[in-house]
Amino acid sequence: MALSIGIVGLPNVGKSTLFQALTRKKVDIANYPFCTIDPNVGIVKVPDERLGKLAVLLRSAKIIPAVVEFVDIAGLVRGANKGEGLGNQFLANIREVDAIVQVVRCFEDPDIVHVEQGVDPIRDMETIQTELILKDLETITKRLFNLEREVRGQKKEAVEEVAMLQDLQSFMNKGKPSFSFMQEHLESTEILKPLFLLSAKPILYLFNANSSNEATRAKEKANSLGAPFVVVNLKEELDVAGLALEEIKELGLKPSRLGELIAKSYQLLDLITFFTTGPDETRAWTIRRGEKAPQAGGVIHSDFEKKFIKALVIPWDKLFQAGSIGEAMTKGWIRTEGKEYVVRDGDVIEIKHS
Repeated sequence: MALSIGIVGLPNVGKSTLFQALTRKKVDIANYPFCTIDPNVGIVKVPDERLGKLAVLLRSAKIIPAVVEFVDIAGLVRGANKGEGLGNQFLANIREVDAIVQVVRCFEDPDIVHVEQGVDPIRDMETIQTELILKDLETITKRLFNLEREVRGQKKEAVEEVAMLQDLQSFMNKGKPSFSFMQEHLESTEILKPLFLLSAKPILYLFNANSSNEATRAKEKANSLGAPFVVVNLKEELDVAGLALEEIKELGLKPSRLGELIAKSYQLLDLITFFTTGPDETRAWTIRRGEKAPQAGGVIHSDFEKKFIKALVIPWDKLFQAGSIGEAMTKGWIRTEGKEYVVRDGDVIEIKHS
C-alpha cells in the first residue's frame, strides 16, 4: 500500500520548500501567495536501516524500500470553505490523501510575505482547522437533507445515521474536528467513512522555525490537541537535500530531520513494515497494524491472500543475529504461522500458498 500525505498550510509558510527537500524535485517556491496551483506529487523512500542490513546479510541484488507519496497542495486562506483563494481546489485535493502534514510558519522574516500580515502560528493552526470543519459541516447538512425522505419512511438505517450525524454536527459546532468525534465513538467510523470528511484526516504538524524555542507556543498548542509534531528549519533541510551524511559533516551542516517526519507519519496512520528477503531482493512492505498474515500476503500479490496456506516468520533482528536463514532454521527461530497470525513490525516473512 502506498501512503499518501498532503502537505497543507497557508501560503508562504514553506510547503513547497518541504516538498522539494523531501523529493528533490524542482518546484516553484516564489514569494507570493498561490504559487502552487496544481498539486505537485512526489514519491519518497522511507528510511529504514533494517533494510540495508538484511540486504547485506542475504547478499540481495536489489533493495526496494517502502515509499510515501507526498502531495504539495495549494495554500489555503481564511474563507476557503466558501471558495476564497483556491479554496475549492485545495479542499478537493485533501479528500484524496490519507493524512495531513500541516506546515506552520514560526519564523520571522520581513522579506517573506505572510498572507495574514503577521506571524502567529496559533492563529494559523486554528484557521486551517476551522476551514476544514466548516466544509465538513456543509457536507453533513447536505447528507441530512438527503436522508429526510428515508427517515419519513422509518428506514432504520437512515434513522440511526441521522442521529449520529446530528450528534456529530453538535460536536463540530463547538470547533472540534470529526477525527476527535470518531475516536470517542468508534462505532461511527463505518457510517461516516462514505462522507470523506476533511477534518477526519489525522494531522501531523511541522513547525517551520529557526530554533525549537521559536516554536514554543506552537508546540504547546499541539500538545494540548494531543497532536504529533516536528520542529524543522526547512531552509536548512533544502540545503542538505541530496547530500550524503559524510558531505553534511564536512560542510558543518545539521543532518536532515525529515526521516523523523516520515516515521511519525507512519505512526499517525498506525502502519508497520514487514520484509521479504533473499538473493534477488530485500523489500519493505507496508500494512496497517493488526492485520494478519494472509493480508500481508495480499500486499505482495492478491493470489497470496486468496490461496494462503501458511507463513514462515522470523523477527528481522533474530535473523540478523543468526547470520543466515540456514542457521536461523537450525536454531528453531523461524516459526510457522497460520491465518490468524497478527504480523508485527520488523517481521521477515515468506508466504506459502497453493
